Amino acid sequence: MTSIESRRAEVATKLDLVRARMAARGLDAILLTTSANLAWVTAGGAAYINTATDAGVAAVIITPDTATLITDTIETPRLQAEEGLGDLGLTFVTEPWYARGSKAAELLRGQRAWGDDGSTPTAPDFTTDLRDQRTHLHPNEVARYREIGASAAAAMADAIRRVRPGMTEFEVAALLAAAAVTRGGLPIVNLVASDARIAAFRHPLPTDKTIERYVMLVLCLRRYGLIASITRLAHFGPLPADLQRRAVAVAQVEARMILGTQVGQTIGGMFALARTAYTEQGYPEAIEEHHQGGSTGYGSREVLARPDDPTPIALHQAFAWNPSVRGVKSEDTMLLGPTGPEILTAIDGWPTEEITSDGHTIARPLILER
Repeated sequence: MTSIESRRAEVATKLDLVRARMAARGLDAILLTTSANLAWVTAGGAAYINTATDAGVAAVIITPDTATLITDTIETPRLQAEEGLGDLGLTFVTEPWYARGSKAAELLRGQRAWGDDGSTPTAPDFTTDLRDQRTHLHPNEVARYREIGASAAAAMADAIRRVRPGMTEFEVAALLAAAAVTRGGLPIVNLVASDARIAAFRHPLPTDKTIERYVMLVLCLRRYGLIASITRLAHFGPLPADLQRRAVAVAQVEARMILGTQVGQTIGGMFALARTAYTEQGYPEAIEEHHQGGSTGYGSREVLARPDDPTPIALHQAFAWNPSVRGVKSEDTMLLGPTGPEILTAIDGWPTEEITSDGHTIARPLILER
């Protein structure tokens, strides 16, 4: 984690961004309550308890002149001592646990016009503004993302290399969760499928099915609020020819998408690129059977690739494309930097295919034969 001094400077930069957008929208205050937005505005603070909800355990109110972090008597000790939230230049306010929300209501009562991140139906929704700002990564966030991507890759490599035929998918999911938590991450998505289930379901929750010859693991690991996504597949024994062909085809599509992620392109343009790539590989139906991923950051997908979406692609944004055809999927998290795409979740020693597109070559993962 970056130093408190560096985090304080990052927070100041983000407050300036929010205030500029508030002024453009004619708002006097913004209320932030989701764990994603709290992590963003506090430079990686973990202001959550229940991971089954988006709601955080604090609130931040930003006005043109103030920034106040409000939490209760239960959460104050940890948020100050372990998350450093009292040292970031925000005014720290503690309220009784039985009066949670009262201080925010009091502070907002005097504001002429205020918005929030979707928690109050009657307030202007500032969600899209925040998403746009979250996806343009601060240099500190880039450094944190590299650390998170390496952790996700290490967790995946650790777990998938421990898988054996005869294990249940539940047991494999436990391996993947343990590998993520051991590295300080939270496995917010932990999917496992084996054999015929891989082709049958694009989002396969683990079951008590016993693994025979083929397994797919999907991990979205969250740390400091940022999320790294990775998918890998392993096969016990020689790969069938059709499965090998499909794996190479998906690698080709993903390579086209990664290398096509460039400044000046749009999210909708990436959807069109994927559609063309699938057709060229002989799987035109695949674009209809699963989403192709999109930009990532404090949400596992900030903006999904959809037809004609005008959202522009810019430097210092992260993306997780996940092309798939029945029985095969490919997914890594990448950062778009000044020199091109940087894969954050690459696994050393994993089998890959070198793919060239538009004069550039990139290695994409294949199925690990065990």
